[in-house]
Amino acid sequence: MLYDIVVSLPIVLCSFFGITAMILGALIPKRRSNIVMPYAAVGLGIVFIFASLLWAKNGTAFNGMIQTGMYPSFFDMVFTVAGILVMLAARPYLQRMNWERDEFYVLIVFAVSGMMLMAHSQHLLITFIGIEVMSISFYALAAYVRHESLAVEAGLKYFLMGAFSTGFLLYGIALVYGATGGKLEYSSIQVAVGYGSQMPFLLLAGTGLIIIGLCFKVAAFPFHVWAPDVYQGAPTIVTALMSTAGKAAAFAAFIPLATALIPNGGPDSVRITYLLAAISAASMLYGNIAACAQHNVKRMLAYSSIAQAGYMMIGIVAGTERGTSGLMFYTAAYLFTQMGALIIASTLENRYANHVEFSDYAGLSRRHPLLAALMALFMFSLVGLPPFAVFFGKYYLFTAAIEAGYTWLALTGVLASVISAYFYLGLVVAMYFRRHETGDVHPAQPGISGVTIAFATLGVLLLGLIPAALLRITGVGL
Repeated sequence: MLYDIVVSLPIVLCSFFGITAMILGALIPKRRSNIVMPYAAVGLGIVFIFASLLWAKNGTAFNGMIQTGMYPSFFDMVFTVAGILVMLAARPYLQRMNWERDEFYVLIVFAVSGMMLMAHSQHLLITFIGIEVMSISFYALAAYVRHESLAVEAGLKYFLMGAFSTGFLLYGIALVYGATGGKLEYSSIQVAVGYGSQMPFLLLAGTGLIIIGLCFKVAAFPFHVWAPDVYQGAPTIVTALMSTAGKAAAFAAFIPLATALIPNGGPDSVRITYLLAAISAASMLYGNIAACAQHNVKRMLAYSSIAQAGYMMIGIVAGTERGTSGLMFYTAAYLFTQMGALIIASTLENRYANHVEFSDYAGLSRRHPLLAALMALFMFSLVGLPPFAVFFGKYYLFTAAIEAGYTWLALTGVLASVISAYFYLGLVVAMYFRRHETGDVHPAQPGISGVTIAFATLGVLLLGLIPAALLRITGVGL
């Protein structure tokens, strides 16, 4: 038991810091409550350190329900970095809007703990618990600004659609449990599927329902309908966390679950893989085409996030080590890129959901050249232009698809990337080649959120200029 706790310390510590941060927020007088944010951020920093120290401890814990070692440790570090960067960016944003409360930072820590459970899980019920811990935190964060109708609408839509998808997920788990003879551990499910289920239709139906539940969490087409309204209505800083770390957590759970449920060879394997490939292609095309019609920057990034889910799903479709490694790299590259863009968007807001239209960015290069340059860098990365981070993520995912025999899916991804240039570069054109006509929009002083922007910029550049370091970590060679 002690060994199990030691190798699972990142999850244990993250939960501990979440609970103690909540207690601190309740006990400390409001005039001194600014201690909760640094306490939570330092706590996530300690979790990051332990995750890196346990990198080589490959194995399982708690009777095979928890996976340890490189794969979950990678995602632990991604999630903790995301949590820390969002906290740093949130303080000036929330203080400017007069919204800062201790519970905001507590919810972020609990959301990260749920994400970590999803990445470590080797058991269907642990996966479900992780999804619900993360999702409940996100429901509250989306509706955090209770007096704004957009935020309340976002939280309500996310909650209702999330509850609906949870039904699919639980029903799918129940069907898989029955079809595999009472198995919930991934290793046992994989063995049962490999030998052939006594109830193949039940197993296929359960797998399909689980895929629907997970596709909702990653906002893949056609289970994306909540994403544009929720991402637009939630506070910008919350959108930055949900659209990056939240999506990465869902894929961290998706990869080992797909390995267990999709048998090697056989007609069912082909059907499920082609279903995932169709979802991937539809997400890439629909997300980018719909984003072309948007005039709100947050809504544009929300639709493009649907397309990004399609790109990431290529790694699942490939079903190879190269595909998995490319997906892991892509989650890190997308996290820095998307988060940097949304943090810059948050500095332009002088009140809730104000100054987030394309027209508000017109002439930004003259009013604030540094912010315009950094936003342009993030847009170039999202398009997939070299030498920025997302380019290498797309390159490895596309090559993994080609090697797995899905050349058409890689070509669809290239076409979707070409379409995305219209709206990503359209924002750059607005910033540099259009004059602002509705009065000056003066960006707020970034404060410590500048640290988040700086780290995001550094991540985009380093992963683009010297990707070999992270590629070696995730198992892909140049």
